[in-house]
Amino acid sequence: VRQLYALVSETLRYSPVLEKLLAGAALLQAEKRLPPQLAKVLVYDLLFGKGLKCGGRWKALARRHRARLEAELARLKVQQKVSRNEDLLAPAPAASPGACQVPRYVRVNTLKTCVDDVIDFFKRQGYSYLGKAASVEELRALSGKKFLLDLHLPELLVFPPQTDFHDNLLYTSGHIILQDKASCLPAFLLDPAAGSHVIDACAAPGNKTSHLAAILKNKGQIFAFDVDTKRLATMNTMLMRAGVTGFQLAQQDFLTVDPGDPKYGKVTYILLDPSCSGSGNARGSGCPTQRQALGAWTPRATAALPTGMVNRVPREEVAPSAERLQALAGFQRKVLSHALSFPALRRLVYSTCSLHREENEDVVHAVLQEQGSAFRCASLRGHGGGDRVLRCSVLTLVPRHRLVNTFPSWPCRGLAAFPGAESCLRASPADTLTHGFFVAVLERCREGAAAPSPLPVAAEENPQHREGTEPGAAPKKRKRKKQRVK
Repeated sequence: VRQLYALVSETLRYSPVLEKLLAGAALLQAEKRLPPQLAKVLVYDLLFGKGLKCGGRWKALARRHRARLEAELARLKVQQKVSRNEDLLAPAPAASPGACQVPRYVRVNTLKTCVDDVIDFFKRQGYSYLGKAASVEELRALSGKKFLLDLHLPELLVFPPQTDFHDNLLYTSGHIILQDKASCLPAFLLDPAAGSHVIDACAAPGNKTSHLAAILKNKGQIFAFDVDTKRLATMNTMLMRAGVTGFQLAQQDFLTVDPGDPKYGKVTYILLDPSCSGSGNARGSGCPTQRQALGAWTPRATAALPTGMVNRVPREEVAPSAERLQALAGFQRKVLSHALSFPALRRLVYSTCSLHREENEDVVHAVLQEQGSAFRCASLRGHGGGDRVLRCSVLTLVPRHRLVNTFPSWPCRGLAAFPGAESCLRASPADTLTHGFFVAVLERCREGAAAPSPLPVAAEENPQHREGTEPGAAPKKRKRKKQRVK
C-alpha cells in the first residue's frame, strides 16, 4: 500500500513535467487506447521511478517508446538549463505566516478495540500521550511524537500534521480509521441507538458508514447507497476490515429509493452527505486530491449534475461558477427533501464539505420552508469541558421541525442566512483545525412534543453510546474490553 501511495503521489507531483514529455514524444497520439493518467504513471516509473514494475502489454508499450521519451527528457533539461530531474519541478509556493496545517486525526474503531488500548499501543511505539486536550490551541501546538485525546469527540486521537500511519499495524488491521475530525461529526451527531435501522444515502468511500456501525455496536441495520460499482467494492473491503456487520450495500441512486418500500419501514435515522463542490477540503496537506487521483473529471464533465444521480463528485480545484453552485444546490435540495419523506424518520444529519452558503444554509432553509409542516429545528445538548453540561433552548422555526444547535461551545456557527441558522455548525482549518465542513441536524417532532429529545453529550472521558436506549438516557456500566491490541 505504501509503495502504491508513493507512486501515485510522485506521479502527481511530476504531473506538469509528465504532460510536457507526453506531448513532446506524441505518445498519446501514437497509442490512442492508452489512458492519459495511466500514461503518466508508466512514464514516471520508467524515467523517474525504480523501473517498471508492471508486466504485460503496458510494460511492453512503455519500453517501445523509451528512446523517444528519454530524448524528450534530455531536451527538456537543456531547455530549462537543469541537470537533475527534480530541478524540472516548479518551486513550491511558500506558506503564508498565518497558514495552518490540519493535524492527523485518528478515530479509534471501537468495534475492534478501545481508546485505552490504542493509547497504550502508541505509547509502546515511542509516542508521548499528553492527555485530553483542553483547547484547539493545544492541538495546534502538537509536534514530534506527541498526541492528545480530542476535546470534542471521545474516540478521536490527535497527532501532529503529516504523521503517517498507512503502514501501522493498527491501521492495516482496521483498529484505527484515518478520518478528519469534521468528517466524524455527522455520524457522531446522528447518534443512532443500537438496534436502529439507518440509511447512509451517499456512502462511499465508507468512513462514515463504519463510524455509524461503531456507534450502533453492530446491532441494527445500515443501508448504504452509491451508484459506482468500483467504489462499492472498495467500500465493502474497508467495512469488512473494520469488522462491520449488519450492512447492505446497494448500487442504486438514493433518489430512486422508494420511501414507502417496507424494507425501509423501520429506518429512523438518515445520514445525508451528498455531492458538493468540495470547497472546504484543506489544501497543502501533501495528499493527492480526489479529483487529481481520478484525473478523468473535467469542468465540462461536472458542469451540470444529472438529476437522477446521487454519487460522490470529485472536489473542485477552482472556485465553482454561479451556474455550477446553482445546479449543485438544486440537487441537494431535492435529495434532502427526498430523505425527509421516509415515514419512520426521526433524525437526519445533512452535511457537506463545502464552504458555500448556497450548498449549506440556503439548502436547509429552503427545505425547512418546503417541508415546514413535517419538521422543525432542534437543539443539541453538549459538553463544555470539565463537568459543565451545555444546553440550549429550542428554536421553533416551523411547527414540526427543529434545528440542532450543534456544540454551543463550537467557534464556527452557521451564517446568518435565516433566523436560527446559527444552530448549524461550520468547521474550518483556521478556527477548528479541520477541513471545511457544514452540518445541520433535523429531527421530526412527535405530536404534542414540548421539548426535543436530547442529542449526544460531547467530550466526556471515554463516554459510551447507550445500547437499546435513546440518546440522553442514563449510561450503562461500561464493559471492558473489545479486543486487546498487542
